[in-house]
Amino acid sequence: MRTTVLLFFLIILHTGLLIAQISGLSIGYNEATILYTDSSFLHHYILFFVNQFPHSDLALRLPMIALHIASFFLLYNISRFYLAKEMDRLWLMLIYVLLPGVTSAALVVDPAGLKIVLSSLFVFLFLRFGTYAYALLPLYVWIDPTFFPLFVAVIFYGVIIKKHTVTLLGIVLSVIAYSRGGLHIGGFPHGHFLDALGIYAAIFSPIIFLYLFYVMYRRFITNERDLLWLIGTVAFVISLILSFRQRVEIQSFAPFLMLILPLAAQTFLHTYRIRLSMFRKRYQFLFYSALLILVLNTLAVFFNQHLYRFFKDPTHHFSYPMQVVKELAQELNKQKITCVHADDERTQLRLRFYKIEECRAITLGEHPKKNASKVTIRYNNIPIQSFYVTKLHN
Repeated sequence: MRTTVLLFFLIILHTGLLIAQISGLSIGYNEATILYTDSSFLHHYILFFVNQFPHSDLALRLPMIALHIASFFLLYNISRFYLAKEMDRLWLMLIYVLLPGVTSAALVVDPAGLKIVLSSLFVFLFLRFGTYAYALLPLYVWIDPTFFPLFVAVIFYGVIIKKHTVTLLGIVLSVIAYSRGGLHIGGFPHGHFLDALGIYAAIFSPIIFLYLFYVMYRRFITNERDLLWLIGTVAFVISLILSFRQRVEIQSFAPFLMLILPLAAQTFLHTYRIRLSMFRKRYQFLFYSALLILVLNTLAVFFNQHLYRFFKDPTHHFSYPMQVVKELAQELNKQKITCVHADDERTQLRLRFYKIEECRAITLGEHPKKNASKVTIRYNNIPIQSFYVTKLHN
């Protein structure tokens, strides 16, 4: 009972912090693209919330937070199959909500959040009901063909358990997903391998990522290859292979590695508990170091606007692509401007969400023009970016 209370307290606290963070975010270009020019399942899902609730940033991000809450409880129930003690599962969920990639997926309109919850749903149903879970997979092809690594993992799982029907299902779904653009292969041989590893480390934090890699390798050599391991490992290997010749969208693969977390917790706790107390210190140091880094990362995300003072060029700030435009729209509204022609088409599309339409009567750019008025966006009295508004006279 006490653990259940702590579990709900954790998700309520984290959800509250996420909602508080919304006010400091603007719609990003990729988010605006999904909302206005896409036709995917995610587009319709987000559009439903935006249309049903008062038009605001909360309506935009509430559906992603809802997916995050669902994935939280799904992962907790998955961990029941690997962690016997309730307190162990609670620690795992604390690590989960502190992961930088999870916070991002819970706030940013991106397929990553959808992939986390749907892959977790499939795995939970598989662990709970067995082969009935395979009925979900054809639906996943329709929702998003980039579930391709999941289908490939099903192929290998069918081979391991020697069930040809499972293997055939995985092959058919993989072919359909690939034909629908589920895996992009292109470019020329050019090393992005280290970049891919760096992004993984940023998503999971360095220590957690290294331990996930260790768990994938250890379970491979000890022949402990269940479906969770296969899904995470296959996605990871595919992304690294592709990174040798092209820049890979790691956010398309990282959600599948989230499923390795219960395995990592199981391995870590088993390794820790079989040792005498005098030999546990380095494991304690590893755990608390990882936890400290996660806490610092989380604080950096939630107080990101205060970090601009440390950047000579504000555009190098990690949150910059998700900021500025909302404040710009507010300044334009103060001047009773409801439409502009922006020099940057990305800014134009983002302003559309804040009811600033496109027109030719007023131009908006980052470079000064004759008779232009200057609008400067500031956070904590720190100038972030300046725009120049010019009214054209016919």
